[in-house]
Amino acid sequence: MRVSDLLEEGLQALHLPVESRLVDQLLSYQHLLLRWNKSTNLTAITEPLKFVTHHLLDALAVHEFLAGKRILDVGSGAGLPGIPLALIKPDKHFILLDSNGKKTRFMMQARIELGLQNVTIVESRVEKYDDCVDHVISRAFSSLEDFSSNCLRLLNKKGTLLAMKGPEYGSEMDALVNCQVRVHAVSVPMLDAVRYLIEIQAS
Repeated sequence: MRVSDLLEEGLQALHLPVESRLVDQLLSYQHLLLRWNKSTNLTAITEPLKFVTHHLLDALAVHEFLAGKRILDVGSGAGLPGIPLALIKPDKHFILLDSNGKKTRFMMQARIELGLQNVTIVESRVEKYDDCVDHVISRAFSSLEDFSSNCLRLLNKKGTLLAMKGPEYGSEMDALVNCQVRVHAVSVPMLDAVRYLIEIQAS
């Protein structure tokens, strides 16, 4: 199967617009990331078809949970999930936060090449970040406890933390105190794995 066909099929399964411009932008992001990956360690996934399912579609699968206007992607690394989400949601603003200078330089180049006016890149640790947002999303935090303790303070009223997790998240739930937690099963097209989105809100 061609990479573009797989991506288009995935977008359709996620009820997202299958527009040539969007497909081209997502594939341009993929090509740029894999090119930079030869000299900068951005991802262990280098096979193009696997990149589509494990990175692009995995990131886009949570799009329906982004109701607010300002979203902080913590530990964004190569821009995941922030850049794919910014491409499909031009009406929202994404702040991509990472403390690694090589990774933020890549994200800055991606923002330029993709023409992303709704993206801000910040090189910082989350502990030093203090601007409030509607959502904080992450694929990178090692534990839900660390995620909530570092990021709940950044939420606007009624804002939510969104942690993207695999099936092993259950052992982390007991550490979440003084907050409301909802667990959503997330289906990623063409990916034979279980994904969960843990939604956390201050009590």
